Amino acid sequence: LDEELKDAFQNAYLELGGLGERVLGFCHYDLPDDQFPEDFQFDTDEVNFPTENLCFVGLMSMIDPPRAAVPDAVGKCRSAGIKVIMVTGDHPITAKAIAKGVGIISEGNETVEDIAARLNIPITEVNPRDAKACVVHGGDLKDLTPEQLDDVLKHHTEIVFARTSPQQKLIIVEGCQRQGAIVAVTGDGVNDSPALKKADIGVAMGIAGSDVSKQAADMILLDDNFASIVTGVEEGRLIFDNLKKSI
Repeated sequence: LDEELKDAFQNAYLELGGLGERVLGFCHYDLPDDQFPEDFQFDTDEVNFPTENLCFVGLMSMIDPPRAAVPDAVGKCRSAGIKVIMVTGDHPITAKAIAKGVGIISEGNETVEDIAARLNIPITEVNPRDAKACVVHGGDLKDLTPEQLDDVLKHHTEIVFARTSPQQKLIIVEGCQRQGAIVAVTGDGVNDSPALKKADIGVAMGIAGSDVSKQAADMILLDDNFASIVTGVEEGRLIFDNLKKSI
């Protein structure tokens, strides 16, 4: 690939990611039969196959649109005093676009990057506390001290954590609890179990969720729908109010 093609693919990636689409890159490599027979076991954790000198094929984008009820559910959460934090493995550009689409980042609220682009100044010259919204990359999250994470959670009303690992979800839960918050966490994988257990309310997915995550959770969503959590909160508050009236 020459620099012109690299720039073209990078621009396409940024444009598609900005639309909330997930962009996948494809490449190929001819593996020698004597080293990689048909029954060879590929290991992506401890990589045992070539990862250099690959031939780039192209990009493909796909969109996994959020359910129609999610924006309304996010709005109800906000009006009920519940802070919704998005934690995803998606690229920050894609995560930010989706967060804006469902109202986790409200219209008009800017991130540090937005302010820098609007004022045409370097990001380093922007005061982070001037930004109501924040997108934190998992690579940056692992370098944050607990105090720095607390500062992010305290001074930003709308937060997205992107490119995060399931282990980092646990760190985020602990950070929210240090703020004195009652924390509910959703998860569907085996690796989400520590965060589900640590949270005050662990919410597992009934359809896509693993058995381990369901065992670690306090509540299981039978329809895997975020909006159902809001319904659960409404019912819980109604029961609590009725109990107070009867005591």
